[in-house]
Amino acid sequence: MRVLGVDPGLTRCGVGVVEGVAGRPLTMLGVGVVRTPAGAELGQRLVAVEQGIEQWLDEHRPEYVAVERVFSQHNVRTVMGTAQASAVAMLCAARRGIPVALHTPSEVKAAVTGSGRADKAQVGAMVTRLLRLGAPPKPADAADALALAICHIWRAPAQNRLQQAVALHAATAPNTSKGRTA
Repeated sequence: MRVLGVDPGLTRCGVGVVEGVAGRPLTMLGVGVVRTPAGAELGQRLVAVEQGIEQWLDEHRPEYVAVERVFSQHNVRTVMGTAQASAVAMLCAARRGIPVALHTPSEVKAAVTGSGRADKAQVGAMVTRLLRLGAPPKPADAADALALAICHIWRAPAQNRLQQAVALHAATAPNTSKGRTA
């Protein structure tokens, strides 16, 4: 499974590609950051994020895209920028028919470090160890993107089995809403 992880942001949008399957050693295929100038007009920044993500999709051809689920912060401006960059990443993937998965920050931290409250340094250290890298990816947005990809590789098989079980149950359950009389 090849996954592009996206840590959305307008100034720095972390991107990282990881390949592998759960239970086996994983391989990093690429890591980086799509940057936009803070003083640029919003529309131009979003276009720059789109172009950067499109380049990563062209180069690495992922089967899935894992994006950090935007969560509420105190700074509404930061949340809006993050949400906009997140939407661009999802749009780029959807345009190509690539499935998108959203993972919360605490879900990613728990998957990679064992604790949903891990700090950036702990996430970077575990990403370094799990991918057998010489040093933690810099900046932290890049490490976070790799952590998203790792999280998806590890959690997708279980999530897929749950979705299949729910779909099977829905298909085979008797429909009790029809044919009832009072």
